Amino acid sequence: MLIPFKLIPRPEPSLRMQFIVPLIVVIATLVAGLAIFMLLGVNPQIAFKAYFIDPLSTVYGVSEWLLKALPLCLIGLGLAVAYRAQVWNIGAEGQLVMGGIFATAVMVYAQNSITSGLLVVLMILAGIVGGMMWAGLAAWMRTQFNANEILTTLMLVYVAQSLLQYLLVGTVDNTAPLQDPMGAGFPQSAMFPAHATLPLLGQWLPALETTRLHVGVLLLLLAVPLMWLFVKRSFVGFQMTVAGLAPKAANYAGFKTNRLIWLALLISGGLAGLAGALEVAGPVGQLQESWRPGYGFTAIIVAFLGRLHPIGVLLGALLMALLTLGGEALQISMSLPQSVSMLFQGLLLLFLLSADVLVNYRVVWKR
Repeated sequence: MLIPFKLIPRPEPSLRMQFIVPLIVVIATLVAGLAIFMLLGVNPQIAFKAYFIDPLSTVYGVSEWLLKALPLCLIGLGLAVAYRAQVWNIGAEGQLVMGGIFATAVMVYAQNSITSGLLVVLMILAGIVGGMMWAGLAAWMRTQFNANEILTTLMLVYVAQSLLQYLLVGTVDNTAPLQDPMGAGFPQSAMFPAHATLPLLGQWLPALETTRLHVGVLLLLLAVPLMWLFVKRSFVGFQMTVAGLAPKAANYAGFKTNRLIWLALLISGGLAGLAGALEVAGPVGQLQESWRPGYGFTAIIVAFLGRLHPIGVLLGALLMALLTLGGEALQISMSLPQSVSMLFQGLLLLFLLSADVLVNYRVVWKR
């Protein structure tokens, strides 16, 4: 008897296990991390302290944690909405890049004509439009040609990254449209002027004067409850949930499936574009050809770790941001490779996918 247990299908998905599974995943990841540190010859107690506690021991560390959690949460909220409707947007990374491109384009061509804070608002709106447009391409291909959105959104990531390279590097004969003309040919835009960057919270809160925390973080206070209201209290959110759980029932009820596909992709793309605009107008301060934050892919883990629930997505974003920040701290304090952080994230996803089976199946030990 190789396997001492068997899986018995549940009559219906277990609500209790939906909340227990994330705890199981986190504990399993910590246990696996303990084994990894021991194999690396590192004291696990010191390593865990450097990974999870030291990054949050200062005000600056907490501010960096929130800055990394912001894009993860925004993108994760959008993906959670799409995944509830069984619309599998895998290309949020490309929509993030397009949001950064559109925001930078507004800065480059409007910074001299608009010298007030209105420029930042226009940049953010342009970023949202850029993300929605890129996700809209996948929605159009899905509704018109029944193209699988998993493939189209993923392939559009590489198209967006190639477009970014063209805009900042250009071709042999043409000048790159967004490249800094005074940048000696480096593949980057000009640094954003003060009126094109998000105001820092340190201007009003003396305790945050030495941090990079900006007003964009306050969007989390709006995005999470608004998304909860949309998912749990709006009729459109109900339609999307029904379309995901029972597509035939949704069709029988007269729900317009194509409209829901468009809406799911536009919402997720718009939030990813918003995250991209906040990144270039916030911590980064310019558009760079090497800008590959990876938030769009990491946010997929965030969405599933949070059980597609807005509050769960917020908690998942904070956890994944801590894993990233802790990896950087380990690299500095203990000379461990940055790949340790990626390993933790991969283990988290592996355990999540493995433990998710407990929602629909129960374990029965063989006698």
